[in-house]
Amino acid sequence: MSISARLPVFPWDRLEPYKAAAAGHPDGVVDLSVGTPVDPVPEAVRQALADAADSPGYPLTHGTPALRRAAAEYLRTWHGVAGADPAHILPLIGSKELVGWLPTLLDLREGDQVGYPELAYPTYEIGTLIARAEPVTYGDPVADLDPARVRLLWLNSPSNPTGRVLAAAELRRIVAWAREHGILVVADECYIELGWEGAEPVSVLHPDVCGDRHDGLVAVHSLSKRSNFAGYRGAFLAGDPAVVAELLAVRKHAGMIVPQPVQAAMAAALGDRAHAVEQKERYARRRTALRAAFEAAGFRIEHSEASLYLWATRAEPCWDTVADLAKLGVLVAPGEFYGPRGAEFVRVAFTATDERVAAAVARLAS
Repeated sequence: MSISARLPVFPWDRLEPYKAAAAGHPDGVVDLSVGTPVDPVPEAVRQALADAADSPGYPLTHGTPALRRAAAEYLRTWHGVAGADPAHILPLIGSKELVGWLPTLLDLREGDQVGYPELAYPTYEIGTLIARAEPVTYGDPVADLDPARVRLLWLNSPSNPTGRVLAAAELRRIVAWAREHGILVVADECYIELGWEGAEPVSVLHPDVCGDRHDGLVAVHSLSKRSNFAGYRGAFLAGDPAVVAELLAVRKHAGMIVPQPVQAAMAAALGDRAHAVEQKERYARRRTALRAAFEAAGFRIEHSEASLYLWATRAEPCWDTVADLAKLGVLVAPGEFYGPRGAEFVRVAFTATDERVAAAVARLAS
């Protein structure tokens, strides 16, 4: 059987008819479905990319020393990861690449299980299926999973799609359980800078969670959201030295290398806090406007204390909600994409321009 035959239909293809319907609105579509950045790439990032454009040689799979230093300093300064070490940083070709290939790179196979949240980014499942391992979902990782079979446990805090944040105490409990059973914990922390209304996301590598050691733990960080970096494909992981070394060795053989100009741009982005603060302020304004508009239109918002999304419901099948909003020219993602528990929810991204957000607010009020 081919790999594609083992995989479900690409979920976003199912949204195309609703996208076409929304695009028929006289004032055009307001696309709040995919959380893709729409704001300009920061000038410092673009300049760093341009300055490194004359890069005729092969780049380093492990990343330049400057990039690894910048990533380690970023973790120490902004996320309190006291033990961040440049030697244990590994750049990625975007975080989705790592999510999709990690079970294969770790040599998981039939009989091995990969745990991920009941409501989750679909690629956790896809990466597991590519490796021929078994995907299993959890509500409570300690209660729901078989420690004898689980090899890899994905965490995602803040969550996509719900925006839920796991407190340090909850993360500490999960880490202790996983270490007891020899299970690798990989935390997808790509929304960690986007906490709202007092929510303070914490890294799995923070001392309050894991103590003074990172064994059995990997954290994955993306620049796509904080730095409008999605088109550049740049991210990095950090954590357990043995795991990082193993992934580096395999990635060298496979040619999984971030281009040199992108590495330079990543280092610049990680070293510049001002643009990330400015971008977060943009998202905060859009979030406030959209939340008020959806609640006024009869939606209930659950969680959503962090990330780039509102997790919204009108207590009806999600596809009915999608179809109804498409008539207004507003496109959202059906909650079913993220697991059966999302069947009555939609995910509303606030990655749209101020003008498009204002248009959505006006349409919802009509």
